[in-house]
Amino acid sequence: MDVRSLGYVVIESADPTKWLEYGRDILGLMPAPNMPDDGNVYLKLDERPFRFAIVKGEQERLQRCGWELRDREDFADAKHTLSAAGIAFEEGDTALAQARKVRELIVLKDPSGNELELYWGGELDFAKFMSPLGISGFETGFNGDMGLGHAVLPAAKLAETHQFYKNVLGFGDSDYMHFHFSPEPNDPGQGLHFMHVNNPRHHSLALYEDANNPVGCVHLMLEVLETDEVGYCLDRVEAAGIPIVSTLGRHTNDRMLSFYMATPTGFAMEFGTGGLQVDWDDFTPTVTTLPSLWGHKFNMPGE
Repeated sequence: MDVRSLGYVVIESADPTKWLEYGRDILGLMPAPNMPDDGNVYLKLDERPFRFAIVKGEQERLQRCGWELRDREDFADAKHTLSAAGIAFEEGDTALAQARKVRELIVLKDPSGNELELYWGGELDFAKFMSPLGISGFETGFNGDMGLGHAVLPAAKLAETHQFYKNVLGFGDSDYMHFHFSPEPNDPGQGLHFMHVNNPRHHSLALYEDANNPVGCVHLMLEVLETDEVGYCLDRVEAAGIPIVSTLGRHTNDRMLSFYMATPTGFAMEFGTGGLQVDWDDFTPTVTTLPSLWGHKFNMPGE
């Protein structure tokens, strides 16, 4: 299976307009000009018609991640692979494919219950990205082939979920961390797998050992092209009184210079620059014991 990128995310919210204001006025994303006026919010950041779809619903959660496959043949192979592995999936109908601006897609769940879509034939509308805040651009590759960024998802069944993405969907390992939050010798801690797909981004997915996450996401990441844009965003976040989940810092494994903020849905958003890009033919997966070279002092909202 040849998964190429994290193509889009679908977020469920009782009030999608909160994401319109947050995406436009804090993140600098563009309300998507070529998406329908259907009561949902669509946010654009590159050549793709949208990258964030915020749909009206009863919950506040990350509903699904959309993963892009290479082509029709790989899409057919993906369905065959899933069927052979005994993994259930649903064919997306024409209306859903049109809503996602793709040719075909299927819907399924990973072993921890995270919903995902696999699709091929994502459209390019080439509507010029014009950030309402003057951001020059986001790092998404050529025609968006590196995807919107990355997602860190909760995985109550960490080992099983890791094997699903690696052995069934064909993701590769980038790095592994293990965290202990108490001095107790019997504390099992929590694992964190970083995984890449077929693009140079250090990781497009990370799986965090977490059995109690009501919003379906630990964090999403957006990467800007210029360092100053990270600082400007940090100033906007502080001026708006948005909780800062983590101070500015630089990660060890992907070298991202970033900070984390709260989103209207309750998970975090990492906003950074300078992420590592990797030649996977000459890479050995790592095990990292220090998450950041400096900074990244975490303070979860409500603590």
